[in-house]
Amino acid sequence: MALSGKLSIEIVMHAPAEKFFNLVSKSLHQVQNICERVHHTKLHQGEDWHSIGGSVKHWTYVMDGKVTTCKETIESIDEKNKTIKFNLFDGDISQQYKVLKVTIQEIDNSNGSVSAKWTLEYEKINDNVEAPYSYMEYFDKCTKEMDAHLLKA
Repeated sequence: MALSGKLSIEIVMHAPAEKFFNLVSKSLHQVQNICERVHHTKLHQGEDWHSIGGSVKHWTYVMDGKVTTCKETIESIDEKNKTIKFNLFDGDISQQYKVLKVTIQEIDNSNGSVSAKWTLEYEKINDNVEAPYSYMEYFDKCTKEMDAHLLKA
């Protein structure tokens, strides 16, 4: 069995891609007020929530019915392609994965709709660890909650 892999999910949204990208790239700290599964976020290190590589955030969220924690940094933000790359580490994540990287891209589809594409690259600590499929369901639910919030805003 492979120790590393990649999972992706694409979720159609109703809010404009710019609004969603702005929320994720410039107002990420608001997610705890929008998504039911995100219990708490705080700036662990640094002064700016959205600096690339310069800040570390601590997240507490629910995954598979269990409270989970991790730290996160932003690796890159590509405004032109509406893409953000995150690195997740420490906490519960380090008990199962050596590497857990998340990429989110906002996509303007040819039919006029907008999608959020989440890609998760991972390396498990051993063969007994499952691929992080539960994150795909987590991203789906959170994206739909953020989309609904942005439509009301």
